[in-house]
Amino acid sequence: MTVLKIAIIEDDPKIAEIQRRFLDKIDNVELVGIAHSVEDANAIIEVFQPHLVLLDVYLPDGNGLDLLRQWRADNSPLDVILITAAKEVDVLRNALRSGVFEYILKPLVFERLEEAINNYQRHLDRLNNLNSLRQDELDSLISNTDRKPKTTKRLPKGIDALTLDKVREILTLHQDFNAEEVGQQIGASRTTARRYLEFLVGSEEAIAEISYGQVGRPERRYKGAR
Repeated sequence: MTVLKIAIIEDDPKIAEIQRRFLDKIDNVELVGIAHSVEDANAIIEVFQPHLVLLDVYLPDGNGLDLLRQWRADNSPLDVILITAAKEVDVLRNALRSGVFEYILKPLVFERLEEAINNYQRHLDRLNNLNSLRQDELDSLISNTDRKPKTTKRLPKGIDALTLDKVREILTLHQDFNAEEVGQQIGASRTTARRYLEFLVGSEEAIAEISYGQVGRPERRYKGAR
């Protein structure tokens, strides 16, 4: 199994230290450096050439996604797990277009980081052991998340394909939402958002759970099905 060389790029020294301690608990991992700025990050990447970078979006002298795009333009052979407090869908969309391996929301928990790094380790080992390609192997390598079949049959009345894709995109974030929160993000009413969310629950693309909020009032919260 390949020993992963990992760099941490995080503007907050306390959060970077938490990540360092988490990495100490994971097998076959070597931390090669910690950077708190774009300038220091570029130096670490150039000198140590890590396999994987734990990257924040907001840095004091730049933006982590701009940094990632720069690495891609330079053909740098590294991969990125984005660890950020940014919950905007546009940030997620830009991250996916830039080729992040995974997107994790803060606050970071150890089990989620361990899962992401183990997924990447398996991905790298499969890639290194390939002699030739089959389509199923390509599908597995290109998508590091479970492939969920989208509905190919005719959609029911009241379900629009473009809006449905927007809701699907929101549910790719590793958190749960109620119908009102989803409605705000897609520019629709809570009732409309709930209709789409329940459709995705019925097609096993989403999971609904009961949560008790203020004064024990129950609400349905939704998240993507892994």
